[in-house]
Amino acid sequence: MNARILWADDEIDLLKPHILFLTTKGYEVDKVTNGIDAVEKVKEKSYDVIFLDENMPGISGIETLSQIKLINPNIPVVMITKSEEENIMEDAIGNQIADYLIKPVNSLQILMSLKKILDTKQLVTEKTAQNYQQVFRQLSMDLYDVDSFEGWVEMYKKLVHWELELAKSGETGMDEILAMQKRDANNGWTKFVKDNFVNFLKKPDAKTPVMSHTAFNKKVMPYLKDEVPTFLIMIDNFRFDQWKVVQNTLTEIFNLVQDDVYLTILPTTTHYARNSFFAGMLPSEIEKIYPNLWVNEEEDEGKNIHEEDLIGRQLQRSGYKEKFSYTKVTNLNAGKNLVESIPNLWHNKLNVIVYNFVDMLSHARTEMNVMKELAEDEAAYRSITASWFEHSPLIDAIKKIASKKARIIITTDHGSIRVSNPVKIVGDRNTSTNLRYKQGRNLNYNEKELFAIKNPGDVFLPKQNMSSSYVFATGEDFMAYPNNFNYHVNMYTNSFQHGGISLEEMIVPFIVMETK
Repeated sequence: MNARILWADDEIDLLKPHILFLTTKGYEVDKVTNGIDAVEKVKEKSYDVIFLDENMPGISGIETLSQIKLINPNIPVVMITKSEEENIMEDAIGNQIADYLIKPVNSLQILMSLKKILDTKQLVTEKTAQNYQQVFRQLSMDLYDVDSFEGWVEMYKKLVHWELELAKSGETGMDEILAMQKRDANNGWTKFVKDNFVNFLKKPDAKTPVMSHTAFNKKVMPYLKDEVPTFLIMIDNFRFDQWKVVQNTLTEIFNLVQDDVYLTILPTTTHYARNSFFAGMLPSEIEKIYPNLWVNEEEDEGKNIHEEDLIGRQLQRSGYKEKFSYTKVTNLNAGKNLVESIPNLWHNKLNVIVYNFVDMLSHARTEMNVMKELAEDEAAYRSITASWFEHSPLIDAIKKIASKKARIIITTDHGSIRVSNPVKIVGDRNTSTNLRYKQGRNLNYNEKELFAIKNPGDVFLPKQNMSSSYVFATGEDFMAYPNNFNYHVNMYTNSFQHGGISLEEMIVPFIVMETK
């Protein structure tokens, strides 16, 4: 069925050629000669587009537009006027018109306006699908040639770009193809990590990427040399694609200085990766040098309760003597307190804020049926993140920061991946519970399915006993015990998890912005 149009103009008889033209194109056109009748028609019928003359007897086009929007705020309205006065255009735009035409109009203008309003989404969808089809083959070939961290960063950014473009364009039929390409990319990334990760830690050189334990010193410290207050905001479990969906919100109030990434260590969890980031050390080094600041897996104590001390020790080692603040936000009230505290933080050159919403979202999505429905796929997961961000105390705090000359650094400790494929593992009761990595002794598993670090010292991980080892899930896999296999499959399939090896977990955003 073609679109139904309402056309309101006091000179409607003069528009018969245009209306006849639209009728021959398959559009159904209702005609009225004043705003009051237009409003009554909108109450009676549903229209796809309304053409509205700005200058009519009785109520004006602007007044008619306002009344129509009260009845149906989503209906597209095209304002048609003889006047080019700026205030009329501003009033119309302020009332959220879909288009603006100046008399005399011709049939082609009208048709193009309709196509822009009614067909844009379909045209964009088709064009986006065509564009992705054109680059698909090249991306597939490039996957086999990537041999550096920088190459993988570029590949991951391209895949995220197309994932966002396809999601934005609606149903393109390309989703499964892109999902397959992402799986291929993660297979290649897994091989790269297996081949290089140990050397990145044991034999670092000029080609070694910035990692969790070097990111603070290499990426944060250089910004602490001037007098501009720096707010380091670590959003737990914040992926690169999630950064991209909130980027526009932030660039409205900040200038983007650096849009970068760094490589997390394994396991990609808060316990290991974030402690390393704040300490400037790898886990076994923290355990050795600051044993009172490291909590092992089997201990009941919180695993990230010493972050402020670890930051202080790293700053002290770097020769930084200025005062800094540390704030952790784990609930709404703490977020509101953060907003209120911003004026008290201006005298610090460095303010560290840890915000724990996204990680809680991923866990809630696993455990609560309503969250599974709200975040049933990647696009929905990103959408919830964006909606939270735009209405959270965090954005309120950031806006307060933007009121003065300041710098914000937004980063994370690790990302997450939606898992879909269970792999079996057997361990004793002391084995760690994470689904993407296991740490324990006498682990039994298929070596082809998991990446094993049999000597934790090779990657600077704590060794709880002589036979301890670490194994990591890759791609979309997660680990499940055979004696409770079906439960784990039903509970965790299509949930967002972290701890293992994937582009989504390991290549994470590092963003620097300054007030405009």
